[in-house]
Amino acid sequence: MPAERPFVIAHRGASGYRPEHTLESYALAIQQGADAIEPDLVVTRDGVLICRHENEIGGTTDVARHPEFADRRTRKRVDGEEIDGWFAEDFTLAEIRTLRARERLPELRPTNTHYDGAFAIPTFAEVIALAAAAPRPVAIYPETKHPTYFEHEGRHLDGTPIARSISALLVDELVRSGFHDPARIYIQSFELANLIELRTRLLPAEGLDARLMQLFGDTDAVTPRNEHFALPYDLRWHAARGDDPDALYPGLRTVLPGMQTQPIGYGDLATAPVLDWMRARYAYGIAPWKDNLLVRMRDSAGTAALTGVAHPLPALAHAAGLQVHTYTLRTEALFLVRDPQGQTLSMEQELRQLLDAGVDGYFTDFPDRGAAVRDAHR
Repeated sequence: MPAERPFVIAHRGASGYRPEHTLESYALAIQQGADAIEPDLVVTRDGVLICRHENEIGGTTDVARHPEFADRRTRKRVDGEEIDGWFAEDFTLAEIRTLRARERLPELRPTNTHYDGAFAIPTFAEVIALAAAAPRPVAIYPETKHPTYFEHEGRHLDGTPIARSISALLVDELVRSGFHDPARIYIQSFELANLIELRTRLLPAEGLDARLMQLFGDTDAVTPRNEHFALPYDLRWHAARGDDPDALYPGLRTVLPGMQTQPIGYGDLATAPVLDWMRARYAYGIAPWKDNLLVRMRDSAGTAALTGVAHPLPALAHAAGLQVHTYTLRTEALFLVRDPQGQTLSMEQELRQLLDAGVDGYFTDFPDRGAAVRDAHR
């Protein structure tokens, strides 16, 4: 059965009120009425899934203050981007346990910095246990971060391959935890191949099911400014290697014949034939960026203003039988947009427009405010 519309997903927990990806943030989100809590998953040196927005952990933990880990700082290429810092895959879980969480956006959320150092870094198993113990049914909505990097491309600090399948580790944890209700398990990814593998091999092998959500990056035209966000990394990586697309993405070349001759962007995936293919092959729904769903224009300073026009993607997805969850609704002025008359919209006002445009659910850093809109809408 589809989730009741609209569906409120606590983005990294109640991350507007507590440092993201902490048990305290997730617990507050449940208290505030979220339908689902969203952990991003990366892997430790010893193969344990932990909850961090990225595998680079310098921005969200106090690792820089630990002199014993000073020599772990390095530079890596992740999904085609050069990143400097400390990486989860170079730490054992025992070492991660010595770190504490920090607010990722201290300039925007100074109140959250009062909790710096107070909270531990949770494992995926601990988040499942938190959801399972909730006083009402709460879904988990994990994102597999950088699956191609972790399984095929990435290396540890000492140069050895990481060679870990985030998707396989996720399924293993669901089995160990006994958390099996498919209506309470949403798995999302910006990549396609790992979702297809989950649907066709990993979940069936354990007799499990889940609602698989295809994340979309920027669906606008690809430019040097947005290319990392506009191009699915696994499609790029496998194409560059000359890997067989029919083995990895069965049937996709039929509905996307140019995939072997040109870079494929998320905009190329936002078509009726590809959405039909996703639904038939693996997807329960799609999760596009909200900035693509309400068409907007930008002035010379880069400030966005809505045009009053909605993108056809939600309607196309619904026609294919797919749910539509959009990300991410926030309240800070930096993230707000203006209406066609130049008036700044609140998060709630933009959210109501997104619901009118057809979205079925939304990610928000402020679950209480997202839940209030949900309850009024229902």
